[in-house]
Amino acid sequence: MSGVEAAKRLAARTAVDAFVKNGFKLGIGSGSTVVYAVERIAERARAENLQLTCVPSSFQARQLIIEHGLLLSDLERTPELDLAIDGADEVDEKLTLIKGGGGCLLQEKIVVNAAKEFVVVADYRKNSGALGQQWKKGVPIEVLPLAYRPVQKEIETRFGGTAKLRMAKAKAGPLVTDNGMFIIDWEFEESPTDGWTKIGMELNNIPGVVEHGLFIGCAKKAYFGNEDGTVSER
Repeated sequence: MSGVEAAKRLAARTAVDAFVKNGFKLGIGSGSTVVYAVERIAERARAENLQLTCVPSSFQARQLIIEHGLLLSDLERTPELDLAIDGADEVDEKLTLIKGGGGCLLQEKIVVNAAKEFVVVADYRKNSGALGQQWKKGVPIEVLPLAYRPVQKEIETRFGGTAKLRMAKAKAGPLVTDNGMFIIDWEFEESPTDGWTKIGMELNNIPGVVEHGLFIGCAKKAYFGNEDGTVSER
């Protein structure tokens, strides 16, 4: 296992051991680090006979839950969650996150919002003093396909930087989310001096924007696996 993968695994296992309790209703996020979290949840469920209910935020998360023999539910049957566990593309010193590099930001934010607590698991590369220091691909913004050009132009005019339509890798044309939407990646020039909360609210007020990948004021704690085998907490 590479150093990065070992760091992801360490962060995920540490968070699961610290937060997951018997009877919990869990929101399961997306991404490579969450794979290790689900692995550890399943290990503990078997070893300790834990009764857990898992709600996925993506097709990938759903498959992980099924493959590990955990009880699968959804937000219709389980609208209130005890804990959400998810990764992040970047975490700043105030626990503001950029998420959505994998394209699941809308579902992830809905699941996080349904949870009483939200814990982030990541490797050392995602640990940042300010957003944009480590993650260079911008803030993902999910938009209605018919609105992507006006939204691009308004973001660039209002906030500066560059708003790029995310293209698919295995087919010609734009990436299409699980919700049938497009994603614009807003590559901002610098962190706003008046904070991300105002930016997040203004982005949501642009007609055609479904949701953005700024997760503000929702994470309780973040665990970062380090190269030296330690875990940093924020």
